[in-house]
Amino acid sequence: MFEKLRLFEARYEELGRLLGDPAVIASKTEYARLAKARAELEEVVQVFGEYKVVLARIQEAKRILAEEPDAELHQLAEEELADFREREAALERRLKLLLVPRDPADDKNVFLEIRAGAGGEEAALFAADLARAYAKYAERQGWRVEMIASHPTGVGGFKEVTLFLQGKGAWSRLKYERGVHRVQRVPVTESSGRIHTSTVTVAVLPEAEEVDVRIEEKDLKIDVFRASGPGGQGVNTTDSAVRITHLPTGLVVTCQDERSQIKNRAKALRVLRARLLEQAQEEQRAQIAADRRRQVGTGERSERIRTYNVPQGRVTDHRIGLTLHRLPEVLEGDFAELVDALQASDQAGRLQELTR
Repeated sequence: MFEKLRLFEARYEELGRLLGDPAVIASKTEYARLAKARAELEEVVQVFGEYKVVLARIQEAKRILAEEPDAELHQLAEEELADFREREAALERRLKLLLVPRDPADDKNVFLEIRAGAGGEEAALFAADLARAYAKYAERQGWRVEMIASHPTGVGGFKEVTLFLQGKGAWSRLKYERGVHRVQRVPVTESSGRIHTSTVTVAVLPEAEEVDVRIEEKDLKIDVFRASGPGGQGVNTTDSAVRITHLPTGLVVTCQDERSQIKNRAKALRVLRARLLEQAQEEQRAQIAADRRRQVGTGERSERIRTYNVPQGRVTDHRIGLTLHRLPEVLEGDFAELVDALQASDQAGRLQELTR
């Protein structure tokens, strides 16, 4: 670990020197590239510096205990040694986590696609509840929330809804939400008071940049048509809705929420690019991680990942065995405890793989 940290430290110093080079300063692109590379190393170099200071203080305390005869100095050295031992362990844990390879998509914005599954109208109502909860969570994080597409039902639910969440760390916090979410509650339409079980599928897609996915115009079939459903006279009486078919893959994206055909086309292209990126990443992951997925489960969206039990006021994440008895708060957007626990579990697993 020390060898890798010293290499990072040397690279950080080298980048600092390069950023002072007049030739680099003259090139905005090169300067931005090097500045980003240096910023990515800053935290690990800073923590490594603190770690080295702590190690030096430990050695000094040991020297006092070995060489100094004064009893009062000995007591102070013992207290300091115990304190710095704790700090050493904490900094070492932090450094190990910083050395775990980051998901390159962690800072990307995300598309959150929520679809009603088994349970009919009750599933659609819960899809609306989840969409609202995620929007509230995004607001707590200071992210921007935009509805991209929706297919509402007559009683306030959604057959499906797509949200775009824009903000720092959106993918890193929401990527664990992918899968089947199960709700157990008495539907508003149930007169006998029986508890029903319904499911909702959540997909989380990182926003793809232009460099990630190249889309050729010749590969697109674009249809325009009149939007359906509520939305006002302007939406329903003009050919503003857009359907884009990606011919090589057969993927189809429809967007009709905006009055402008141009805006709907732009939104649909963003969703298409994200889906193509996910497809490419899935193919790559399938090749390099098939054995691991067989051991820990497929990780596909068909798996139940979480249960929301309304009568008991609890939510259980089945992947990590965590149960919280604060479901009302979770449905108001307080996902922090769940997300923190999932991140910690993921980091622990990747750290274990790193140290094998």
